[in-house]
Amino acid sequence: MGLRRWWIVTVAASTAVAAGVMPAQAAPAFGVYTVAAWGMQERAGSRVMYDSSGNGFDGSIGREVGTGGGFYRFSRLEPDTPPAHPGHLAVVPDYNALDPGTRDFEITLRLRTLHHFGNIVQKGQATVAGGSYKLQIPSGKVQCWFRGSAGQVLVTAPRPINDGRWHVVTCTRYSDGVGLVIDGNKVAGRWGPTGRIDNSWPLSIGGKTTCDQETVGCDYFAGDLDYVRIDAR
Repeated sequence: MGLRRWWIVTVAASTAVAAGVMPAQAAPAFGVYTVAAWGMQERAGSRVMYDSSGNGFDGSIGREVGTGGGFYRFSRLEPDTPPAHPGHLAVVPDYNALDPGTRDFEITLRLRTLHHFGNIVQKGQATVAGGSYKLQIPSGKVQCWFRGSAGQVLVTAPRPINDGRWHVVTCTRYSDGVGLVIDGNKVAGRWGPTGRIDNSWPLSIGGKTTCDQETVGCDYFAGDLDYVRIDAR
């Protein structure tokens, strides 16, 4: 579609999404298909994060991730304070479909937090080969970041959402830029191509997979996640 058309087309936030129901698995728009959908409805003590898209992109749930309440809970960890806590993460192995490549690529999630720090979803890290992407919340403001063969684009929400209420966030990478939608409202967008993004790293939810809290901070997210979904065109 492209960022230019994105600015023109009205974003309709359905009642179901606003109420926190995970979006249906049917394609949300013409030409768009669901890559992965992690509903985070597993029972307490579960160690497998199931993908309901039918594509089989299941992941592992760390022992420090709270489950069983209809969402995942990530406790607060002090930034840049060792040791690292790999059990704080949910991790999905590397699959080609989880890399944007050159496609339009969209991440949608529902979160609730009172905190102001952490990487929520990411695949790859800042300098790895093949590019990377992440959705984070520094100072309580959602940021979408995509880095590829043609460059990098960072988009930041104008206002924080760390107010303890549930919010639906969508970050979309187009061929010519990145757009950010919160609770059905277009809040930010930025022009710029990112090119191909294709790395060999796992997808992590809740922080970084490779870090030590000394030379590399783990950027652990603190708060609740109700679902994470990835769509592509």
